[in-house]
Amino acid sequence: MRGETSSSNLKKSRRFSLQAPLTFKRKIPPIDLTQPLGPQGPFDIILHKLSDVIVEAEHDSQSQQLLDNFQSYVSAHPDTVLLDPLPAMAKLLDRFISGRIMNWRICSPPCLEVHSGSDLSSIQQAVIRQGLTFPLICKTRVAHGSYSHEMCLLFSAASLADIHPPCVLQSFVNHGAVLYKVFVVGDKHCCVERPSIKNFPSGPCDRKTIFFNSQKVSKPESNSNLTSVDEHMVDPPSPSSDAVAALVKELRAQLGMALFGVDVIVNIGTHALTVIDINIFPGYEGMPQFFSSLLSHIQSVLDKHAAAGSHTTGGSSEETVGVCHPRS
Repeated sequence: MRGETSSSNLKKSRRFSLQAPLTFKRKIPPIDLTQPLGPQGPFDIILHKLSDVIVEAEHDSQSQQLLDNFQSYVSAHPDTVLLDPLPAMAKLLDRFISGRIMNWRICSPPCLEVHSGSDLSSIQQAVIRQGLTFPLICKTRVAHGSYSHEMCLLFSAASLADIHPPCVLQSFVNHGAVLYKVFVVGDKHCCVERPSIKNFPSGPCDRKTIFFNSQKVSKPESNSNLTSVDEHMVDPPSPSSDAVAALVKELRAQLGMALFGVDVIVNIGTHALTVIDINIFPGYEGMPQFFSSLLSHIQSVLDKHAAAGSHTTGGSSEETVGVCHPRS
């Protein structure tokens, strides 16, 4: 359905296809970025997930060329709508940038960008200076691909020697081992509860660094030791629908995107709705009627574009929706 090349993304594609394939008035082949785009169009709207290409373009000339060709076509065809804009997507692929977005008018844990690990003392001082408190979660800078789910929990200043920059350090907030994944499709959203990391005592301790895969920990069927909770622990309150709706509205305005996911928790101490991560075009697992919501959003975008007077269909009632595949 979308431009994806990694094995995890291919699994998403298969799952989507089995659930409910996108249907149009005529069969539309996927866009092949390795071929000129002109003869494959014209397109009224292009639905894509070029995360792999954007990330690889930083160190691979072939990927950069594919991206340049695609951007050149889009620039030359301003009437073609892109879901979602490439610059907006690029921001969410970099946790340095998305962290700054989360820290502006949105409740999120204190975080620190670590560009290199050559001076452990400087990192330790920066943690104190930025007001971070142990335990800390360490995340990769790149927020895409299987490696981006590899994280660790740090419990002392000495354990900072275990990090591998570039990375982001984020204060761990106790949240009763419950994570809420908010899936956004245009003006619709859905909040799905998932398992998460259990509570830990605040403050430094001599516990060894815990390495984990966040995707495995938060699977619906997860039985990780990290998600086990004390039977006497009071369950945290669920986020209010109004608070989630307000958060989604704010993020849509800041990001300029319509297809994304937000990982949120409820602080067990303050009950504040807290954002811990933002994801590009997530798996939408657990969101009911995802495809109908997606098609509704596509139609809404096309209608608004036409009403603005910047879109014409040449007298035809058919819309052409291009679906990007980075490589054939």
